[in-house]
Amino acid sequence: MQTLAAMPLGVKVFLAYAFLILVGIGLSLRWVVDQAISAPISPAGVITMVLLAYTIFTTTLVLQRKEAARTLALGLASLTIPAIPLLVLAGLWPFAIPVAILAVVLFRALTRPAVRAWLNEQ
Repeated sequence: MQTLAAMPLGVKVFLAYAFLILVGIGLSLRWVVDQAISAPISPAGVITMVLLAYTIFTTTLVLQRKEAARTLALGLASLTIPAIPLLVLAGLWPFAIPVAILAVVLFRALTRPAVRAWLNEQ
């Protein structure tokens, strides 16, 4: 619990974002499994599994306070960037605005010196 209390706000924001990704993957897994019944390898299944592995790996490195976690976390946060124009083009403005706000918050939070100092383990 002391580790959680000492965590900079940027790391907490990233962990909440990673948890949201994991929830989204968990909710979509039924659809991915249904696709796997008809075709053993589907593009949606491959993308979902890669995203799941990347998210879990990055979250693990963040919790271990590794230096490499910051770069990987920025990479995971970059997934918000293509989501914004896709939502706008689909006419989903009410969803594009919170995603844009999330993107700004994530990038500002992860580029703070406190996050760099906290992720200092070799």
